[in-house]
Amino acid sequence: MPPSEKQGLEPTFPLWHAKKVMTNSTTAPQLIVALDVPSKIALSEALKSLPPNIHWVKVGLELFCAEGPKALKPLHERNMSIFLDLKLHDIPRTVERGVAAAAQHNVQLITIHATGGRAMIEAAAAAARKFGHQRPNILAVTALTSLQQSDLTDIGVARAMKEHVRALAKLAVDAGADGLVCSPHEVAMLREELGPAPLLVTPGIRAAGEEKGDQKRTLSAEEAVRAGATHLVVGRPILEAKDPAQAATRLLLEIQNATKHR
Repeated sequence: MPPSEKQGLEPTFPLWHAKKVMTNSTTAPQLIVALDVPSKIALSEALKSLPPNIHWVKVGLELFCAEGPKALKPLHERNMSIFLDLKLHDIPRTVERGVAAAAQHNVQLITIHATGGRAMIEAAAAAARKFGHQRPNILAVTALTSLQQSDLTDIGVARAMKEHVRALAKLAVDAGADGLVCSPHEVAMLREELGPAPLLVTPGIRAAGEEKGDQKRTLSAEEAVRAGATHLVVGRPILEAKDPAQAATRLLLEIQNATKHR
């Protein structure tokens, strides 16, 4: 019988090995490198290319679906903090049990979709709380950074993008989410609306002058930090650079400098 069936929603990983996570926006913003790679072999190569002062990484659907939890082992061996970005979106019970299963792998951040509604968000938060002080933080995704206003219209959302994000953000935090995934364009608004407590994680960050790729609503690392972001997620601009270590170091310095002046 699997551990989840024998022990319900209780943690099964050794708690001495778990790391506490940042729970508010008062400490220095963190750079998270998105390990959007297709295999464990590609993961190994990506990790070799990063400088030693990268402490946060993101594992998303591509790698997790290809390799499963074993993809996390080399990250734990390097004592990295892990953002498990699976964007869970289902009925409340399924998401609750999904969060409980994910949390057993000693990850620090887990994503759900805010559009799953209040009951789903509350269920995810309740599952995380069962892991006590070593629990993962639950992040609710507001609107994907690949979306723009015309995309909202296509799916029947009449309100403006900022109003849509604001409404989902307030719902998610009120329902127990620890933070939000949002476009850098909405960070300043959400920080003002929600105060210093929620984590604000911003994907699609680009260094000054870089192409946006398929991200529609982006800013530079410096702009996102000054707006109030706690975590900045960067993938291709680092991993596809001619010198990934140099690209990562440049972004770390940009974040450090922006933090001094915010």
